Amino acid sequence: MRVEHLRERLRSIGAGPDHERRVLRQWAQALPQDGGRRAIASFLPQALRKELPALAAELAGLARLKSQYPADDGSARLLVELADGQTVESVLLPRGGLCVSTQVGCAVGCVFCMSGRGGLVRQLGSAEIVAQVALARSLRPVRKVVFMGMGEPSHNLDNALEAIELLGTEGAIGHKSLVFSTVGDARVFERLPLCRVKPALALSLHSTDAAKRASLLPRAPRIAPAELIAEGERYARATGYPIQYQWTLLDGVNDGDDEFDAVAELLAGKYAMLNLIACNPVAGLEWRSPSVERITAILCGLNARGVLTCLRHSAGQAVDGGCGQLRARSLGSRSAADAHSTRVDR
Repeated sequence: MRVEHLRERLRSIGAGPDHERRVLRQWAQALPQDGGRRAIASFLPQALRKELPALAAELAGLARLKSQYPADDGSARLLVELADGQTVESVLLPRGGLCVSTQVGCAVGCVFCMSGRGGLVRQLGSAEIVAQVALARSLRPVRKVVFMGMGEPSHNLDNALEAIELLGTEGAIGHKSLVFSTVGDARVFERLPLCRVKPALALSLHSTDAAKRASLLPRAPRIAPAELIAEGERYARATGYPIQYQWTLLDGVNDGDDEFDAVAELLAGKYAMLNLIACNPVAGLEWRSPSVERITAILCGLNARGVLTCLRHSAGQAVDGGCGQLRARSLGSRSAADAHSTRVDR
């Protein structure tokens, strides 16, 4: 379901602009649709009041909590079931953050990420993206939403931007607290500056060498790292938000001095910060994180050279819940159960 389809449905049962905004606000903020009954009785059209219980139940069914995996740092990985039975992942982050998914699966196929191992299954509608926020808010307060979960938001751009607009208006999330994470796509740089709600931007860099980056992100657009940074800088200067460049550290692959000499040169004077992310080990994959000592040396070295650099914690490692792992484990369990059921039936 798309938010626009929901708007059309509300209008079809008599909702005016103010009524529509109220229903969407209550939903996106996880507030009860029937809160303040006396006020509703005098404000909402009768046909809309009659439909509210069924509508609220349908919206709640867009994203249901299937399982939750809390961590000691205050984060929690959520396996979320959609109305058609597909699953995606959301992550409750410390200090009021939430990471949401935009696709079931992913087509980019980053070699170190589980989300893309099975390819793209389907796009999420904008209402399904917002529903992840409503679900999370039913568990704890959410003040920041990052589009860094399963999927590549630029491959589902209309739905991602529609969700961002609702969250930045009726959803009461500050525009700088909405973060659009992408491997880089020309359409992103064309459309984001034109949006009513302009999110902060996070760009997946991972290497300063174009050939190496292409091998790590095999189906990402072929945009040179220097060009990606130039596009990011234009958006940063236009919006006043620094760009977050993402760098997953892979031992012996992209953690060499040559890479970070190039990073220091490319990001010199840029309105940007670099997020280093220790690789989340996945069973069956060869990638591993560098040692703590090596990560510390990279972090300190870049900051000493004037590149604002942070080490970003990847929530879920303690429960083998890195991006895509919960869904993969759930599908594996279901497949095993189905196979067992088949053997019994025979």
